Amino acid sequence: MGSRMDEAELVAWGRALGETLPAGSVVWLEGDLGAGKTTLAKAIAVGLGVLGTTASPTYALVHRYDGRRGPVHHVDCYRLKGTDDGRDLDWEGLAAGDALLVEWPDRAGPWALAPTVRVRLAHDADPAVRTMVVDR
Repeated sequence: MGSRMDEAELVAWGRALGETLPAGSVVWLEGDLGAGKTTLAKAIAVGLGVLGTTASPTYALVHRYDGRRGPVHHVDCYRLKGTDDGRDLDWEGLAAGDALLVEWPDRAGPWALAPTVRVRLAHDADPAVRTMVVDR
């Protein structure tokens, strides 16, 4: 059973997570479309010290932000055509910074690095609420 939270609680949780993540962390963000993965990624980035605007890298695939301790990479694997496409990303290089946030990691297949933190988000009966399960 997961935790239920509204968007404000999700954002606060994400910021707190970002503030405590060790350098080099890999965070998997899983869930259906609209479940809050990008909202959570943005909040984690703020907790990591990223200033300015962050956006979903759905079309760019990878966005790089400057965090407090180094680069934060945000990868959205949704548009990968197959798991073999995941091999073309420099996973080790992306994870060498402060943190690597990965949306839709299952689409990268075996190429995605194992997570330090795995977050699964789901829609709730209440449309303003999400259910979250976290594995560390």
